[in-house]
Amino acid sequence: EQHGVAFAGALSIEGFRPIVAIYSTFLQRAYDQVVHDICLMNLSVTFAMDRAGIVGEDGATHQGLYDIAFLRTLPNMVVMAPKDENEMRHMLKTAVYHQGPAALRYPRGSGLGIPLDPEMKELEIGKGEVIQDGTDIAIFAYGHTVEWAQEVADKFEKEGVSVAVINARFDKPVDKELIVKYALKARCLITTEEHSLKGGFGSAILEALQEEQVVNIPVKCIGLGDIVLEHGSPSLQRKNLKLDPEGMFETIMTFYGSVAEMAASGNGKKWVVGNGKKSHSSNGKKPSYSGNGNKEKIKVKEPLNG
Repeated sequence: EQHGVAFAGALSIEGFRPIVAIYSTFLQRAYDQVVHDICLMNLSVTFAMDRAGIVGEDGATHQGLYDIAFLRTLPNMVVMAPKDENEMRHMLKTAVYHQGPAALRYPRGSGLGIPLDPEMKELEIGKGEVIQDGTDIAIFAYGHTVEWAQEVADKFEKEGVSVAVINARFDKPVDKELIVKYALKARCLITTEEHSLKGGFGSAILEALQEEQVVNIPVKCIGLGDIVLEHGSPSLQRKNLKLDPEGMFETIMTFYGSVAEMAASGNGKKWVVGNGKKSHSSNGKKPSYSGNGNKEKIKVKEPLNG
């Protein structure tokens, strides 16, 4: 792994666009080379990380649960994950044609059987995809958890709860415009990932909210805790960890119930900010965007109880 990454850096210097295909967990072995031989020189190397997420029978040494955290901290690195095999093809082209290092993670197992587009295309880096709109709950799903988020949304819709599902696509850079939009529009935000919660995709969303000075929006991050995940069936492990659609629905329902209860009790607080950069008021207006897509003065809504 160490030699492979360093060799890819040398190929990039000579004008090639190498793709380094390594299991997520084994890329850890080459971290020094990723940092010093690729990122610091901003070389165009693509990291295709297989076995990202729960791998089950391969055991604790093969669980791909840390790559988001150890890659998104690195300068120049772009980190992404596709929702299905069709989007994966587009992300691969995006990564290869990107000027600088880029990494995409994808899980062990079969694809979803999605029809493939006839031509591969480049995606806009740092932009997510709104799968469906909603006003009560906004789920920012990363990678292959998008499918599960859609199943969860369907369950909530049957309960009369409006749920937005956003395919985040990128963990670095995250789509701050979409994050702020739904933080001001929905009652709460949910993040989903098959990765350690410490330093993962949910952490990136929380950092974005802090950077944009959007506060007092309830956020629930769903992923793996600070554990060593041993050998086992992936489906059974996801069920036990409540990372399958049923478990996610239960977790989100409990969280949403607490948010609604807090609002009904009158304990909701207005969003305020004091950095002098944006005007966050409490006049109940929705966020305003200019014609070129740039955010203008963002107006902050009232608490959930109005």
